[in-house]
Amino acid sequence: MLSPAFITQLRRLLPEHCVLNEREDLLPFESDGLAAYRNTPDVVVLPENEAQVTAILQLCHRHKVAVVARGAGTGLAAGALPVDGAVLLVLAKLNRIKAIDPLARTAVVEPGVRNLAISEAVAAHGLYYAPDPSSQIACSIGGNVAENSGGVHCLKYGLTVHNIQKLRAWTIDGQLLEIGNESLDAPGYDLLALLTGSEGMLAVITEVTVKLLPRPERAQVVLAAFDDVAKAGAAVGNIIAAGVIPAGLEMMDRLAIQAAEAFVHAGYPLDCEALLLCEVDGVNEEVSADIYTVRAVLEASGATEIRTADSEEQRLKFWAGRKAAFPAVGRLAPDYYCMDGTIPRAQLPHVLNRIREMSAEFGLAVANVFHAGDGNLHPLILFDANQPGELAKAEQFGGRILELCVDVGGTITGEHGVGLEKINQMCAQFATPELVRFHDVKAAFDPEKLLNPGKAVPELHRCAEWGAMHIRGGQLPHPELPRF
Repeated sequence: MLSPAFITQLRRLLPEHCVLNEREDLLPFESDGLAAYRNTPDVVVLPENEAQVTAILQLCHRHKVAVVARGAGTGLAAGALPVDGAVLLVLAKLNRIKAIDPLARTAVVEPGVRNLAISEAVAAHGLYYAPDPSSQIACSIGGNVAENSGGVHCLKYGLTVHNIQKLRAWTIDGQLLEIGNESLDAPGYDLLALLTGSEGMLAVITEVTVKLLPRPERAQVVLAAFDDVAKAGAAVGNIIAAGVIPAGLEMMDRLAIQAAEAFVHAGYPLDCEALLLCEVDGVNEEVSADIYTVRAVLEASGATEIRTADSEEQRLKFWAGRKAAFPAVGRLAPDYYCMDGTIPRAQLPHVLNRIREMSAEFGLAVANVFHAGDGNLHPLILFDANQPGELAKAEQFGGRILELCVDVGGTITGEHGVGLEKINQMCAQFATPELVRFHDVKAAFDPEKLLNPGKAVPELHRCAEWGAMHIRGGQLPHPELPRF
């Protein structure tokens, strides 16, 4: 518990309305998008400029108070879960677009700027920001950098790390780091990539220079229905093997299709087991050739129905169903648990069949929605948290899916991060020497472990406990976060 004297010092650094410590003001910040994990913060601070961020960090460092940075709160791995005795540093008020350079195709933004707001701001220049998470209408660029977010167009245009050029960030003791360069490369170690996806454990980001792309001359979507999920999974690899790199290649199974159609009315066929959305973009001639190739591949892969969007309105309608899949599935059950693992594309049919078998084993339905092009799975496990034991069963099921991803050569996260949610599965992903190096990197930036403590990288003793429990077929509970 933070002392009244410390909170008084925070109030000296910020305007009165920027420091919250009344319970009714703190409750909205008790979780991120993974609401199964909740903890009421001791205090929330909402700085309005970079100088205030620096002052807060320096004060916390002097008093050895931990800091958890938070953006828009749309994360899905409990990465911004408050820690007892810590300051929750909310960067939502740092929301200015500071500069746009159409010639260099860059924009300089503060961390609280919404993802979609960047594209809206540069649309007049014929430009846009490529990474587009499903939450792009709400999620902030600082959080995107912290989690290395992707989106439906990441197959062709990459993740956040591929679309940023420079960062301003502050260490816990208030030292400024300027990472990256105005040019496309910089000498020295690639610290830009290190900070991207570091989940707020190394430094607090206060400015991001993003890369912008010209709007393609044409974009068109092909929708394909399949009577078998494995066939749809195989079609994904067949499209890539044919030499086409789609801008987006997304897949949904029957349960997700039905939920999205009932919610958005996108015109999806309801009598199929799986649906693929394949978008190609570029100059007009290139798109025409790729559409022809994609349709031929889908037909040869066993598609039962193929539609090509014949207007921009229909293209957006097809995507609206996919973008709304997560909230749509929320109407099917009181709760769902969203997983995030990535596998080699060739393993899609096998993994989908195993998820179906595990669904029957656990007695919990699963709606599958994923970025099929890069193998990023998002199984949504349906459950009812009001039923005793169902949340624990959903977590165990989710853990098994992530371990399956590792077994086939994949990884436990594609874009959501590790946070607290996947910390046990880090023990399946990495051996002790690798985890030691992770801890060494953390110590180089934050030797006293004050930034987002207890997240993302497990303590070594925990992995030993996890291994012993795993051999016995049990499940290790999530660790308690440290207290300060």
